[in-house]
Amino acid sequence: MRHATLRQLKVFEAVARNLSFSRAAEELHLTQPAVSTQVKKLEENAGLPLFEQLGKKIHLTPAGHEMLHSGRAIIQQFKELEDAITQFKGVSGGQLNVAVISAGDYFFPRLLVEFAGRHTGVTLNFGVCNREELLDQLAGNQTDLAIMVRPPVGLDTVSEPFAPHPYVIVAPPGHPLAAKRRIPISRLAREPFIVREQGSDTWNSMQDAFGGHLAEINIAMEIKSTETIKQAVMAGMGLTFLSAHTLGRELQAGSLAVLDVQGFPLMLNWYVVHRRHKRLPPVAQAFKSFLLQDGAALIEHTTGTVPVGATKRRARSTT
Repeated sequence: MRHATLRQLKVFEAVARNLSFSRAAEELHLTQPAVSTQVKKLEENAGLPLFEQLGKKIHLTPAGHEMLHSGRAIIQQFKELEDAITQFKGVSGGQLNVAVISAGDYFFPRLLVEFAGRHTGVTLNFGVCNREELLDQLAGNQTDLAIMVRPPVGLDTVSEPFAPHPYVIVAPPGHPLAAKRRIPISRLAREPFIVREQGSDTWNSMQDAFGGHLAEINIAMEIKSTETIKQAVMAGMGLTFLSAHTLGRELQAGSLAVLDVQGFPLMLNWYVVHRRHKRLPPVAQAFKSFLLQDGAALIEHTTGTVPVGATKRRARSTT
């Protein structure tokens, strides 16, 4: 193992965690052949195969399991060293590691650019993922800060709300309900819904919004892509439940309409989350303060969504 590299260990860890060369390549922004080459070099250094293929799936060999256990410890030690060195750099010159759920990618890059403009020399390491992936990153200490709607329950974290997050019922503008006011939730049971997948933050928010009425809703399709859902609604395939922060362009263009449904918008919050005992680098501490002070106003400006948006319902805390 004398010639093994940290890069090889990181690539191997990604493949072992995903049990997929293609998913690891996507995560690491590498080509699949590049990932395979790094794993092959590590196997050559180990002198043993680390993966075996059974049918169409790959599995860790006994040597692979041992490599994963020790490799993660080495990667973590290097991460702690990087964090310690970053402490000496201060905010300028530091690297901000932050991840956000998919609904946030409609405004979050603008927040990052604004922050970087205030702190010259900051480098950004930013990822967009679903809730499950985000929780994995927090648990694995792969990100300093996580931006989400529902802070984790089973993980020891600090979670602070920094901006309201409204959810609405959306239809094509020519839909008969678009001209109605004070639509009862029970009326929506007649309409097909195209929604985000179960387990996503949007699905969990929909459960909050509909409560006991959720079982009455006709779920025609579950789709992982918010953009695909919007296109399906524009095409007249049904209604949807989405974050208002994902709809700015379509509402301005008149290609989608927000329905006036009783009890909506559902008002939740955006949270900035980190591990309780995580030693945040100065740049992460500065970004957290930036979100708590200016996040709500910047999101309003970027998305065109008024934070108090619906005074019909106060923002709910999900802690």
